[in-house]
Amino acid sequence: MTTITGAFLRGPGAEMLPTSGPFDVFLESGEIADIAPAGVLRPRGEILDAAGRFLIPGLWDHHVHTTQWALTAQRADLGGAESAAHAARLVAASDLVPDGRRVGAGYRDALWAETPTLALLDELTGETPTYLLNADAHSMWLNSAAQRREGISTEADGILREEPAFEVSKRLNAVDPDVGDRLVTRMAKEAASRGVVGIVDLDMAWNEESWMRRLAAGFDTLRVEFGVYPDLLPRALAEGLRTGDPVRGADSDLVTVGPLKVITDGSLGTRTAAVTHPYDGHDHGLLTVRPAELRELMAAATAGGLRCAIHAIGDEANSRALDAFAATGAWGSIEHAQLVAHADIPRFARLGVAASVQPEHALDDRDMADALWAGQTSIAYPMRSLVDAGATLLLGSDAPVSPLDPWAAIAAAVFRARDGREPWRPEETVDAMTALGASTRAGSASPDALTPGAPADIAMCDIDPMTADDPALRAMRVSATLLAGRLTYGG
Repeated sequence: MTTITGAFLRGPGAEMLPTSGPFDVFLESGEIADIAPAGVLRPRGEILDAAGRFLIPGLWDHHVHTTQWALTAQRADLGGAESAAHAARLVAASDLVPDGRRVGAGYRDALWAETPTLALLDELTGETPTYLLNADAHSMWLNSAAQRREGISTEADGILREEPAFEVSKRLNAVDPDVGDRLVTRMAKEAASRGVVGIVDLDMAWNEESWMRRLAAGFDTLRVEFGVYPDLLPRALAEGLRTGDPVRGADSDLVTVGPLKVITDGSLGTRTAAVTHPYDGHDHGLLTVRPAELRELMAAATAGGLRCAIHAIGDEANSRALDAFAATGAWGSIEHAQLVAHADIPRFARLGVAASVQPEHALDDRDMADALWAGQTSIAYPMRSLVDAGATLLLGSDAPVSPLDPWAAIAAAVFRARDGREPWRPEETVDAMTALGASTRAGSASPDALTPGAPADIAMCDIDPMTADDPALRAMRVSATLLAGRLTYGG
């Protein structure tokens, strides 16, 4: 038994309590056993003093590329690159990763005045294999030495896009398991320090094997739902993996099977998101999976007991993804939903399809969206429209595209602003309670709550997240995080 004493409760359901607080919360066997006004019941067992602090349900990030995010610790940060030459200089000056290559990540080239070229990168990086990953992860700039190492050849710009870029990313992510797992463990502890209790891991790998290994080594910091990609779907179905099942061979329910993940179009930053109105008079982006093939994949996954997480950024891709949900009876989410036709907004709720969105992307991409999607008539980065239509909202980061930080996501959803700029498309902001609910495991429509019988997945905040302004939310200090009543951070 553990008793958290003197805490104010925030989040869904807290408004139904008989007083505004403070409360004592009693935890037993991994669950919330009871909640009572402070001092009414005698504290029992271990005492966790939360006087003056605010308890919320533990937070989830619904879209993480776990290994790739963990490996950013070894990679040069190119987020500040203002030109192709600047990005090349930054990576050329960086330390080698352990296998002797140079790897940088985070550049955004859509609005650069100069375009990347192979000649420029070769001039600055020489014979060291060098890889620069676009922030959106849908393209990659390689020098000639890297191309020789990978056995590939690009056009004169040195850029790989979409599937070829994903393939090289998978090779870069295939580091020594001891090294990768150590970085993942560090990443998980950092996430717990921000109040995170769970993630959806969408690494492009056979993720069950990785998580079996990590659990065997003692990983116990987060709950994890891991995804399966189409190339591995036949194996998953043949081996009987079903959404919600725990990892096989592990004496733990922390890691479970998640969704089939299908990428159906590109991205805004790489100018490959599938849109109805062309970017430059003729280019509509691309659908990377044919609609008929998408329906076949989703039907097979659904029949096998897997939910579906469908990447769709452009409005054309979102329409086709919703069509596939309707045709197959699949359940799950559309990942990103960055440009959605007005007529498609209510379809999310009608079909029971969650919108898994990353609010920080709206602020990262606002200038690109204003420039590249100026001719679009669909809604860019909708959140309030989806909520008002009755859709479930799930918040995440898409780390490493944005840092794994739920408070940044919540702040971006609530205030739609950052770095002192005016709010961008403020009509799509949501209230703090909705954003908090969307950052729990179940999402905004039926969010997790602090209530007897619920898992004791709890975060303790130093200030009230319901009244904090944008800077305070982003700087939120979490004093403690509990997973099934066990401290994973603080205390």
